[in-house]
Amino acid sequence: MTENTQIRTITLTVNGHSVTEAIPVRVLLSDFLREHLGLTGTHVGCEHGVCGACTVLIDGDASRSCLTLAAQVDGAEITTVEGLADGDGSLSPLQQAFADHFALQCGFCTPGFLMSLAGELEPGMTEAEIRHLVSGNLCRCTGYQTIVEAAVAISNA
Repeated sequence: MTENTQIRTITLTVNGHSVTEAIPVRVLLSDFLREHLGLTGTHVGCEHGVCGACTVLIDGDASRSCLTLAAQVDGAEITTVEGLADGDGSLSPLQQAFADHFALQCGFCTPGFLMSLAGELEPGMTEAEIRHLVSGNLCRCTGYQTIVEAAVAISNA
């Protein structure tokens, strides 16, 4: 039996760089980023959009890349956790706040938390608002307190 795989050429801006590639239409954005572009900071946890580990920014909005086909975002601007760092490799203020507040342990969920916050964190947000903001991300290590403290520090900076 022959598999009938449809191929589509997509063009995306990923972390500020234009990428054009012919891919099967059923390739998930998370797989495209990891396997085609080598951007392994986007983690795949549950593959059901529940854990938040695969969160990226699509045109500035936090989105689950494991629920999105790469072909669906043709023409979009994608930012992964690798795109948060400055051009010289130094950490972004949010990443630095995570380091300063010890807001990670094993690190598996960290990219998803960072991207959820990068897409939605606004100046002056309260702790309750920040807890709501990260409520869609799961962590089994930190208990969330240090993650919230890091986000509060950035929001109040």
